[in-house]
Amino acid sequence: MTRDTERCGLEVTPGVTIPISELDAKATKSGGPGGQHVNTSSTRVELVWRLTVSRAVNEAQRARIHEKLGARLDAEGNVRVVASDTRSQRQNRALAEERLTILVRRALAIPKARRKTKPTKGSVERRLDSKHRRAAVKRDRRTKDQD
Repeated sequence: MTRDTERCGLEVTPGVTIPISELDAKATKSGGPGGQHVNTSSTRVELVWRLTVSRAVNEAQRARIHEKLGARLDAEGNVRVVASDTRSQRQNRALAEERLTILVRRALAIPKARRKTKPTKGSVERRLDSKHRRAAVKRDRRTKDQD
């Protein structure tokens, strides 16, 4: 994380930057097994972005994010990301910010519409030829008295 990121915010796409002021970061103790350091230091970082009041996105983008991330939103419509991978609070915050950026970028991405294509003439001929050969094999297996 650079100093520019701290001042401006998280650049999700060239047109969308989430201001740092809209992010709530909370450090808590990591869970799970561990010894002397793991359970005593508040290194787990929980990053919350208030999507419902955010000025970083317009209404269409907000609706798209809400639709794509519906399962990830809490009751107030906030996007919550957690990182507890490292023993450093700073590194965990950077990881959480990166995860939030990727999550929102994927939600905003509009997939290209698939255009229907016709099979080529050669592929149709190969498929039909394969079907005729298979039918011939099955026909040759039959006994003569069944015909």
